[in-house]
Amino acid sequence: MNRRVVVTGVGLVTPLGIGVGETWDALCAGKSGVGEITRFNASNYPVRIAAEVKDFNNADWLPTKEAKRTEIFIAFAIAAARMALEDSGLKITESNAQRVGVITGCGLGGLQIMERTISLVSEKGPKRVSPFFIPMMIGNMAPGMISIHLGAKGPNLSLATACAAGTHAVGDSFKLVQNGVVDAMITGGVEAVVTQTCIAGFNAMKALSTRNDEPEKASRPFDRDRDGFVVGEGSGMLIIEALEHALDRGADIYAEIVGFGMSGDGHHLTAPPPDGDGAVRCMQAAIDDAGVSYQDIDYINAHGTSTPLNDLYETRAIKTVFQEKAYLIPISSTKSMTGHLLGGAGGIEAVFTALSLHHGIIPPTTNYDNADNECDLDYVPNVARKQKIKYALTNSFGFGGTNGCLLLKAYDGNS
Repeated sequence: MNRRVVVTGVGLVTPLGIGVGETWDALCAGKSGVGEITRFNASNYPVRIAAEVKDFNNADWLPTKEAKRTEIFIAFAIAAARMALEDSGLKITESNAQRVGVITGCGLGGLQIMERTISLVSEKGPKRVSPFFIPMMIGNMAPGMISIHLGAKGPNLSLATACAAGTHAVGDSFKLVQNGVVDAMITGGVEAVVTQTCIAGFNAMKALSTRNDEPEKASRPFDRDRDGFVVGEGSGMLIIEALEHALDRGADIYAEIVGFGMSGDGHHLTAPPPDGDGAVRCMQAAIDDAGVSYQDIDYINAHGTSTPLNDLYETRAIKTVFQEKAYLIPISSTKSMTGHLLGGAGGIEAVFTALSLHHGIIPPTTNYDNADNECDLDYVPNVARKQKIKYALTNSFGFGGTNGCLLLKAYDGNS
């Protein structure tokens, strides 16, 4: 069985807004979600900026008692999943619950509650630890709680493949639907690690931008003066389902998922290979899986982290895969506005890619002020572009050399 798979619902909790409309409008307008850190006192940190979700309240999405014992990354995921399910119009009932699953990606899980509990044990001893500590911390509680709240009883998984986790989650979900294991999946990514140890750890690696005086200009993918990424938080979720299943219930369709690729660099803990070999093989795998040519691709939502090495090596990889067409393909990094959601990045970027296909709008790469001689492609600088897109690729590359790429297609109404 090799069924066609479509996106019928999307949900977003991002530094640009809570909800798809608010986030998408801000993204297309080139607004930034980056500002000073408020999650903790970062006054003595070399990095004092992040892309935080604003005005989010657990109790808006969960019963009051439960909201108090739910870690924020889980609440982000539940909120985005609820939005996506409502948007799709899919009703999960006892009759179909086992044919609907949940897979999410999350790089680090409940790092905030881990930090607080370690301090509590150190200061007051083990008896003060909450019985909810472990369920609040573990990454798989995001899909677990989505399943509990929304009633999906099919496959339930959490992937922890660093910055590729959200993309891998959507890709694995795509294959389950395509192969007939399930009829629909709730899938995407989530992360909420604007915490002391996370910021300190990435700073120790010299991975973060230190443009503290100009937070909105800090994330500048492919720009000559980029100096590191900005940590973001939030969640992006999609409802994907078999085309015939969607058509049978009269669902609206955003886009079709047609290809998924994975690869491993086998190179370095954190740095991609200079020739972008892993990214090359991953993009090519997604294109091959879809049964199309590199000539067919009209847009790339790049990994584009704003670090010196990633942006250069991703550019080289794109040139290798797309050859002479590389200079003609619009490429944008939405991380210029959302920051880098780590394990959640692939989730929101899959949503953005589906929306780009649906609306015929390519979001910009903001803060692209000075061209880099080696990053010399069309990065859709600073202003969104209206353009009809048929095929769009979205890239995610993670620490440990783990890579994931999704290929989406505009839905043409043909069943």
